[in-house]
Amino acid sequence: MNEELLAKGRKLAEEIALSLGPPRFYMEKEREVDISHRVFGEDPLIRKGLQIMEASAGSYGHGLAHAQKVAVDAGAIIINESPSSEGREYPKRLLLLSHLAGLFHDIKRSSPNHAQAGAEEAETILKDFDITEYERRAVRNAIRNHEAFQLHEKIDDPFVKLLSDALYDADKFRWGPDNFTEMLWDIVIPLDVPLKKLLEHFMPGMKGIEKIGKTFRTLTGKEYGPDFIDRGLKTGYRLYEALNTDEFLKD
Repeated sequence: MNEELLAKGRKLAEEIALSLGPPRFYMEKEREVDISHRVFGEDPLIRKGLQIMEASAGSYGHGLAHAQKVAVDAGAIIINESPSSEGREYPKRLLLLSHLAGLFHDIKRSSPNHAQAGAEEAETILKDFDITEYERRAVRNAIRNHEAFQLHEKIDDPFVKLLSDALYDADKFRWGPDNFTEMLWDIVIPLDVPLKKLLEHFMPGMKGIEKIGKTFRTLTGKEYGPDFIDRGLKTGYRLYEALNTDEFLKD
């Protein structure tokens, strides 16, 4: 019975998010997202990374689908932040690194201090990839700096800083509608978390999401990130209200 309620809750969350429309980023930066998505799907190094990720079990709602979204959006941010993005050219090498960083950023999600552990794991994996040591360190530093509400390493190199900030912002875009349509349910459904227990932790979680809106780092993230968060909060509050009705709590 609980499993049915959780599945019903997920469907309701999807309907609420759909009614609010897509985040502005996907409407106004459709070109950048399309380029990033196309390149992500074509690069042989990314295909190699996907094979590694497919063999690595995701956890805490941060599996392969999450990693792919973060990678593509990080790439779109890179394109939008780059001076050449108005023309036909875009920073191909930095785009590749943003895809690799996004793909591997949560590879150690279930470990304590997952950002540091993931950075070390990614650096080890990338030794077998056709990238330079400098590029490998850049990906490592980006992954190490992607966790919210943690002190992050100051980066002076503008190339590495942009990579790091783009990864952070793309990851925090997921705290918008995705948090309620995907990640929440990917956590609670496999564990069969009772609906009442989910509701007990719901509002404290909402407070954490509210804080994310002020942490975006790139100009693109600061422009579009709060819209993701706002849509996520609207979805969450409507969902919470619906889950507290007799339809869900009748037992």
